[in-house]
Amino acid sequence: MTRAKGTSVAEKNESLLGGFKAFLMRGNVIDLAVAVVIGAAFTNIVNSVVKGLINPVVGAFGTKDLESYSSCIKGTCALVNGEVQGVQLQWGLVLSAVLSFLITAGVVYFLMVLPMAKILAKRAAHDKAKEGIAETMEISELEVLKEIRDHLVAQRGPLATTGAGGTPSSNGSGSGTTSGTHPTS
Repeated sequence: MTRAKGTSVAEKNESLLGGFKAFLMRGNVIDLAVAVVIGAAFTNIVNSVVKGLINPVVGAFGTKDLESYSSCIKGTCALVNGEVQGVQLQWGLVLSAVLSFLITAGVVYFLMVLPMAKILAKRAAHDKAKEGIAETMEISELEVLKEIRDHLVAQRGPLATTGAGGTPSSNGSGSGTTSGTHPTS
């Protein structure tokens, strides 16, 4: 019985590893990994823009460091031995984070989402136009085939008989006579 347990454990390990490998090889996981790496790099760019551009602009009207804005709601908020006494609200940190988020969202929307939406809309319109052309070609082909049929019927003359459904039926000789074959054969 230990052999049966050993093989089932080995089979489970192989199926687990196979499943894990299949999971890793999916396109979505790789795309997600790339997105996380690009997002981390993009975060550094946005933080640099906030610290290098936004904070100095705000600093022109107040302090140079946006994150240093704070208010004291209890006590004097004096710095004693490296510690702040009292209760301090650091709303500058929140404002800096909100500005970072808005800048990130704006850059992502205007430089990535909006252009991609326009590209996808153009592609959809192009595909729809292609479908319309293909449909028109199918209709045109059908009309040409109908004209050919009508021309062949006209060439056979008035002796051609019509079969079920109103379509002309003949033995193909054009004479209107039967050659001894049954129409269903």
